[in-house]
Amino acid sequence: MRKFTAALFMLCAAFGTRAQSENTPYVKPKLVVGIVVDQMRYDYLTRFWERYGDGGFKRLINEGFNCRNNHFNYIPTYTGPGHASVYTGTTPSMHGIIGNNWYDKENDEMVYCAGDDTQQSVGTTSKAGKMSPHRVKTTTVTDQLRLATQLKGKVVGVAIKDRGAILPAGHAANAAYWFHGKDEGKWISSSYYMDELPKWVDKFNRSGKVKEYMTTWNTLYDIDTYAESGPDDNPYEGKFKGEKTPTFPHKLKKLEKHNGGYDILKSTPYGNSLTADFALAAIDGEELGQDDITDFLALSFSCTDYVGHQFGVNSKEAEDTYLRLDRDLARLLSELDKKVGKGEYTVFLTADHGAVHVPAYLQSLKIPAGYFNILDFTVHVKNFAREKYNVDGLISNISNGQIFIDHTVAKEHDLNIRQIQEDLVEEIMQYKDVEKAFTASAFTGAEFTERLTALLQRGYNQKRSGDVLYVLAPSVIVYSKTGSTHGSGLNYDTHAPFLLYGKGIKKGKSTVKETHINDIAPTISALLGIGFPSGTTGKPVFEALEIED
Repeated sequence: MRKFTAALFMLCAAFGTRAQSENTPYVKPKLVVGIVVDQMRYDYLTRFWERYGDGGFKRLINEGFNCRNNHFNYIPTYTGPGHASVYTGTTPSMHGIIGNNWYDKENDEMVYCAGDDTQQSVGTTSKAGKMSPHRVKTTTVTDQLRLATQLKGKVVGVAIKDRGAILPAGHAANAAYWFHGKDEGKWISSSYYMDELPKWVDKFNRSGKVKEYMTTWNTLYDIDTYAESGPDDNPYEGKFKGEKTPTFPHKLKKLEKHNGGYDILKSTPYGNSLTADFALAAIDGEELGQDDITDFLALSFSCTDYVGHQFGVNSKEAEDTYLRLDRDLARLLSELDKKVGKGEYTVFLTADHGAVHVPAYLQSLKIPAGYFNILDFTVHVKNFAREKYNVDGLISNISNGQIFIDHTVAKEHDLNIRQIQEDLVEEIMQYKDVEKAFTASAFTGAEFTERLTALLQRGYNQKRSGDVLYVLAPSVIVYSKTGSTHGSGLNYDTHAPFLLYGKGIKKGKSTVKETHINDIAPTISALLGIGFPSGTTGKPVFEALEIED
């Protein structure tokens, strides 16, 4: 019998099953599976709907609950902040993950959201395992499950990307595993979680499964039937090194030498299939969902992001990747039925951000779009500050849509920080394709309601963010002329799936009410009857739950 928080203990006296009472305000699945699909726009559900099978995305929607108007409610929409926001129930302003990498203004260095030099790699001699969740400032729903179950409920994170496994698994996780490609092709971890890999992971790494995927990537179906994407050969897609055109088939074994060895799998749907394989091995190896104490598998499919970055939103490769992911989801759900029991587990599926159509392609259709030269912009801003104040080194960093002032230099020359911020805003608003700009001081003095301004404010962390924040014009990006990217507060980056399925979830229902990415963690917490993550700002989507609200 589990101990609850005092408030929930007063409500139900014990953490038992729904059979205790029709009005029990929680359910107790054997396993919760949180799925984040990296770079998944909501319209991938509708765009490829007719090609999906019945057992993957369609099963989740037809037999579960679909939040059709779900959005990220902060800027920037990157992988690190996305995964952190899904699981903490709050935004970067509170959980502190303001980018994948960001400028640490206290130590004058760039830092990585999951990097941790105090840890050691486990499973590899490379530095790829020197990771931990130590930069996340709040608890996660996975942390709350560990606390509510007196650490008896297991939490395991799995993803190709380290940050996709580590940030969702939280601080108190039993384990997080990610893929190290290069010339090794192994699943690895960090000394933050363990001293050595479990036997089941070693067995998986020795199984030869990774090598099986180093084959030729061709379309799942006849390429002529891929009507929901553009021509296979077009100027808006990137190529693997060694290819003359960005077209099928992609011969991975032949290309691996010039594309990072096993890392080439990351930019193919086979990396997602490998992730599903490993996740199923984790369920067996960690005995997840095998007793009455709820466990949590935090699973992220990273390869959709790599494919989108390389080939773009409108590519045949993106279409094929989602059709194959649909099959992997069907396989995962089918195995969960067998391993955990149909009706005994709960699933949610969401994304960490969306993606923009390739601006060069939009320009070819006379749709406003463009490219922003960040190097020219940086030179411009630094020159302006030098000429305006006759001081060198006043601008310490420009990254993630933020300008950092060196406060030490400013104080040495008796300069007013707020005045510098205001001068910078006035100057860069004259710069082509800068749509909006704000001083950090503005975000500490008032709460904004206008959409883009409010999104910027929720992404602003007073301890970590810069002195001036700016956003670019719609469909203007800092990126190459091929492939898609993300990061803005516009709908192509913010509109993402939020699907709920399984135990405690209403079947075949949906809502068009606007929900937000930080509503996911409190919804799962409410479902389980556990404490919300410590920094939660989202609200439970009670209409999706069978339990009484």
